[in-house]
Amino acid sequence: MEQKLTQKDLWVMFLRLNTMRIPLNYETLQGVGFLRAISPALEKIYPDKEDLRQAMLRHTVFYNSHVNGDAAILGLTAAMEEATGPDEKEGINPLKTGLMGPLAGLGDSLVKFTWVPIVGSIGASFALSGSIIGPIFMFIMYNVVNIVGRYFAVIYGYRKGIEFLNENQNSDIIHRISTMANVVGLMVVGSLIASVIKVVTPLEIAVKSNVTGDVGGNVIAVQEMLDKIMPSFLSLLVTFIVYRILKKNQGKHAAALIITMMVLTIILKYFGVL
Repeated sequence: MEQKLTQKDLWVMFLRLNTMRIPLNYETLQGVGFLRAISPALEKIYPDKEDLRQAMLRHTVFYNSHVNGDAAILGLTAAMEEATGPDEKEGINPLKTGLMGPLAGLGDSLVKFTWVPIVGSIGASFALSGSIIGPIFMFIMYNVVNIVGRYFAVIYGYRKGIEFLNENQNSDIIHRISTMANVVGLMVVGSLIASVIKVVTPLEIAVKSNVTGDVGGNVIAVQEMLDKIMPSFLSLLVTFIVYRILKKNQGKHAAALIITMMVLTIILKYFGVL
């Protein structure tokens, strides 16, 4: 299959990638920025306005990753948009969701917590000795990885994605990739719910004795009982309720939901429920 995207198209995507966080919002995080970055590719791939509209709607969903991971995902997503058929487009978003978590962790580990301290320490040693080379060295070495790495990640993600998809046109590889991405995405979301969302209750249930009818010291801690059955059950329950409300209203009342949850949390905390 002849490639539709040129080097110039990939270059424009790379330039827009560097401003992806400007339209950051609390509903889709980088979703709008990702759409803006991939728009040049979508306009080239879908000359029909209705197809273009559907493709753009596909990329208005929640998305968030490390900026260097964004580059690889952006290139790979453009390849999938170009090389897949109409019945395979549903596998694109699960792939994005499945990759954004692992690549965010990898980007933070390698760039933010490894490369930045290394070049920062070397640059600081020059600066402390009175040399102007220090900040210049850090700026250049950081951006060799940060900026140049993003560009080649976009190119590599697109080209390898095209090659891979062209070699597997007659197989169910897209369905398998979509399934694997869904599994990874669910694992990431599940771990985030358990580690980030903390909903616990101090409620206790007094149990009367069958013999004397007195409460005595028989008390059951509700949170301890729930943890034995399913750890982080309340966190999961709250997440599910919020998800259902947002899905039912298509995210239109996200701000009102946040304020309502804050007020409800204060009230429940005051009465000792949370």
